[in-house]
Amino acid sequence: MAADTGLYRGVAGWIDWQHQDRWRVMALSALAGMIAALGQAPVGLFPLTLLGLGCGAAVIARARGMARAALVGWALGLGYFGLTLIWIVQPFLVDLPRHGWMAPFALFFMAGGMALFWGLAGAGARWIAKDRALWLALGATFGLAELLRGWIFGGFPWGGPGLVWIDTPVAQLARVIGVYGMSALTVAFGAALWPVVARPWPRGLWALGGGALALSAPLAAPSVPATTDVTLRLVQPNAPQHLKWDQDWVMTFFERAVALSGHDGSADLVIWPETSIPAPLGRAPGLEQAAARAAAPAPLVAGIQRIEGRTWRNALVMFEGSGAPVWVYDKHHLVPFGEYVPLGNLAARFGIQGLAQRDGNGYAGGPGPVLRDSVAGPVLPLICYEMIFPRDIRGADGRANWILQATNDAWFGTFSGPQQHLVQARFRAIEFGLPIARAANTGISAVIDAAGTVTAHIPLGEAGAIEAPLPGPLPPTPYAKVGDLPVIVILLSLGLALFVANRRKAVDPAGAGR
Repeated sequence: MAADTGLYRGVAGWIDWQHQDRWRVMALSALAGMIAALGQAPVGLFPLTLLGLGCGAAVIARARGMARAALVGWALGLGYFGLTLIWIVQPFLVDLPRHGWMAPFALFFMAGGMALFWGLAGAGARWIAKDRALWLALGATFGLAELLRGWIFGGFPWGGPGLVWIDTPVAQLARVIGVYGMSALTVAFGAALWPVVARPWPRGLWALGGGALALSAPLAAPSVPATTDVTLRLVQPNAPQHLKWDQDWVMTFFERAVALSGHDGSADLVIWPETSIPAPLGRAPGLEQAAARAAAPAPLVAGIQRIEGRTWRNALVMFEGSGAPVWVYDKHHLVPFGEYVPLGNLAARFGIQGLAQRDGNGYAGGPGPVLRDSVAGPVLPLICYEMIFPRDIRGADGRANWILQATNDAWFGTFSGPQQHLVQARFRAIEFGLPIARAANTGISAVIDAAGTVTAHIPLGEAGAIEAPLPGPLPPTPYAKVGDLPVIVILLSLGLALFVANRRKAVDPAGAGR
């Protein structure tokens, strides 16, 4: 076999020196994770994601034992999620005297919790493979870790590595393998940079693989979706979260939304953001009538809270011109510690309550993803956080013609959070071949076609309204038909094959050359 390059020996020796001090190697891994995070919106430098993952793979490869591989994998995730999720401090700054002290702890524990999945993946990769095959093992274990992260304890699949491809043709592969499959490919491709450093010959294979990836993407790309004859009007009142429920401002934002809804009758449906009517359903009928009249003759879909007994719900309601509700959708996938607190009654004794709640007890969830009627055929309504879960689309009782998202991204701040939320909506459009209309309180309100392209939008932090045609749906994608099961089977099979091969090498060390 060809000898290792001088560059490899030098870098490997330097990493081995870093491993002599636990804190030093953790800092190195965290830095690699932060570099990898720069591929996420709004920076969007996906080559840095590959570079950061390649550096992380090198540190894991030189770890002595699974425990150290788990530690550096966790540190890699801590840096990655710490920067990707930096926006998570914003909700705690809305009521600074009450919640501000929690912000750094929330970021650390959220990033550290997400990083546990990467630590498990790092240890698993070292267990099932060694040396040059480690890049494949990392793709398999990190892909499975991302799937697990999207499901366990309700899931939080925000910021997966596969999301960095959104503005490239490679994103269209999500039509086949979904964003979890994209994350597995991304980690494997980035981790393969380490064997590329080791010997000259893998460089051609890596470049060949990159070329094949780039060429395969257009094959997965759909034809340009046609537009329908339905025109939507999206309203963005731009109510900052610290003022949204202030009694001196709440009617200002409502009246702004009413004014922005006025049109010449060309729109077929008007959409307001999450919780944009500032009184529970039925408690202030005058507000509902004013909102519906502003949209008339088009129907209005608006975010509103509603109460059943002592139970609060976060809802979307379609109103006709008279203000009468046509249908109601209750958000079913609630935000832990935001809209509800696990073991809430016990937690309340210690002063732990949801940030977005209105009565101190949080919201109750609805029955699940359901289709509703609209002027453009069956629509799947989603509220805010629900858009980040592909399973909340696959779990609907039928296939929609389009997806309607009402959200209040004011909670996510004014920088990375809203940008990343929009990216996830674009990937849902690609995965399912469905157009999406999203009305966001402070932005980014947008119409997205079934290929994930933004066809119209209102910039972040601006009040305004846009009228745009609703793009048409595409035929069900392979991912829409089968979901994540094929990816799970492939990753598990790959992991098993690498494990068996590694055990054989352990039995016959002569066959395990470096």
